[in-house]
This record gives sequence, C-alpha cells and structure tokens, in this order.
Amino acid sequence: MNTSSSHVNLHSFILTGIPGMPDKNPWMAFPLGFLYTMTLLGNGTILAIIKVDQSLHEPMYCFLSILALTDVGLSMSTLPSMLSVFWFNAPEVPFDACITQMFFIHSFGEVGSGVLVSMAFDRFVDIRHPLHYASILTHGIIGKTGIAVIIRAVCVVFPVPFLIKRLPFCHSNACLIRTPVSALVPTWSSSLWGLMPSSFSYVLILKTVLGIASRAERLKALNTCLSHICAVLLFYVPLIGVTIIHRFRKHLSPVVHTFMTNTYLLLPPLLNPVVYSVKTKQIRRRIILVFQRQKNRV
Repeated sequence: MNTSSSHVNLHSFILTGIPGMPDKNPWMAFPLGFLYTMTLLGNGTILAIIKVDQSLHEPMYCFLSILALTDVGLSMSTLPSMLSVFWFNAPEVPFDACITQMFFIHSFGEVGSGVLVSMAFDRFVDIRHPLHYASILTHGIIGKTGIAVIIRAVCVVFPVPFLIKRLPFCHSNACLIRTPVSALVPTWSSSLWGLMPSSFSYVLILKTVLGIASRAERLKALNTCLSHICAVLLFYVPLIGVTIIHRFRKHLSPVVHTFMTNTYLLLPPLLNPVVYSVKTKQIRRRIILVFQRQKNRV
C-alpha cells in the first residue's frame, strides 16, 4: 500500500484512559491526584531545603537539585493528560498538544538519565580524590555540566516530533492512540546505552573502594553511594521493564502495558525524594528540624 495515501489530516486524539476499564477511570482520579501531589510536595521540599541550608550547597546536592527539577518537569509533562481524562472526563487532545507533550516527556527523561550519570561521576570523584573534590567539581563545572545535559537531551529528542508527524495513521482516531504511546517507549538499545555510563562509573567506584585498606572506610564510602544507586535502580528498572514488555510481550493485555508505562513515568519522581530523605543524613536532619520547629510553634 502506498504510504502517502494512508496519511490522514489529524486534529486530535481520543485518550481512553485504562484500556478495557473505562468505567474505572473516575476512581483512578483520586490515587493519581495523590501521587502527583506527593511527587510535587516531595521534590519541592528537597529543593527548598537545599536552597535554604548553606551547608548543602555542595556538588552532590546541586546535582540532586537538578534531578528534583527534572522530576517535577516530568510530572508536569504527564499531568495535563491525566487530569483531562481522569478528572475532567475530557479525553480529546489536540494533535499538536500531544506531540508537544511527547517532546517534553522524552526530554525530561533524557535529562534525568544525564543527571544520574553526572551524579555517578560526582560520587567517583568524592571517593577517588576526596582532597581535591571541591576543586574539581566547582560550581562553574556543575553549571556547565547541567547545561550540557539539557542541550544533549534537546538535541536527541528534537527530531522526534517531526518524525512522528511523518508517520502514516489510520482513519479512526480511536486506533491512533497506540502510535504516540508507542513512541514514548524507549528502544532496547537506547535503554542499555543510557545505563552503560552509570554502570561504568560504578565499576570504577567499586574498584576504588576495594582499594581502601580499612573496612570501616570502605563501608563509609559505599554508604555515600547508596542513595544514588537506589535512584539509578528506580529509573532504569521500570525503563528496562517497559521496554522489554513493549518489545517482546506485545501480546499481553493493554492493562499491563498501561501499568508499566505509568510505573516508568510516575514511580521515580515519587520515590526519589523519599530515598534521598531517608538515606541522606543532612537532608533527613533538616526535614526533622523543620517539623520540630512547626511543632514548637503549635
């Protein structure tokens, strides 16, 4: 069939919510609203604490701030569609708005991947060259790294909207949903390519840690990486999972695909603040101090 003849002038998509369970959509509004609220509250708390506490103006926490901003951006990119379907029962989304939303979801995902690599390098420098840590990772270097990560993400994702517009579509906009949703799923090769730099950094970290003579110092060095390892797992385990299901298990129920995609988009931004609040002593102390002050005022 001639590809050009199958193109249709699209104006909007119809988002159906949970496939096969449209009657459950209104009930999903409350847990989704709760998840978004907790995500914004958690990341906002991390950003506020790092900004207020001068002792947290270190390279590690600067990268953590960028990660928190990325998580907020990713959540805000998916929020409009979620609200329109589950809260306002308005499933129709303009075609250009859908493509724009797709661009930002991909972009913030790429930024998050780049930030995790930068944080892995930060941990490597801290363990390998502790005396020169502050002189190597200056605020200028951190700023340039952040800008480079953003430029890389935009350059990688920028062609995607134009390529999507060139795709052939069927005549019913109800069956068009699979095409843009499929475009949100990273390929297997891109998932592994994003994981490799972080993995390589931790191979170097592990090699450096094993070279430390004192067992207590080795445990202390590994403990400084624990929260970041959890963040890497939170990012890449759902990412690889949704990629595998989309690539090799297309026959599974659409509910499974929807669940895995939502897990990939919603879980890391929600749990990253929890991980860093629990595992990072300085942030945990600051949060406890804030709650104690609020309690004393009451």
